[in-house]
Amino acid sequence: MALSRSSRLETSMAADAQRFRELKADLARIEYFSKGTLLARRMKCGKPNCLCQSDPNKRHGPYFEWTYKENGQTVNVRLTAESAPLFKEAARQYRRLKSILARLEKLSRQAVARLAEHASTSAQ
Repeated sequence: MALSRSSRLETSMAADAQRFRELKADLARIEYFSKGTLLARRMKCGKPNCLCQSDPNKRHGPYFEWTYKENGQTVNVRLTAESAPLFKEAARQYRRLKSILARLEKLSRQAVARLAEHASTSAQ
């Protein structure tokens, strides 16, 4: 019975190692990333007779803005329409990075527990 348990443990450890390598490869494919949110705003102007005052579909814009936190402060950066897709992709890459790191951390925790179990069974 102990041999069977040991065999299952070694199989699990090999699977952990393989999944860890796959996640590290995913991590290597991450492009430039940045924490933040891309906003596309439509605004009213100050002219009282402009259609934007009465019809939300006639508002001016979109005007793109990148918002993020730095040192506890919210930072807003105006963007051009041409640069907005770059920041949108950077935010997507950041979310992907966080997801991969969370999976690596969970897998590492499980793998370390298995390694510790293996070490204690091997010592007996």
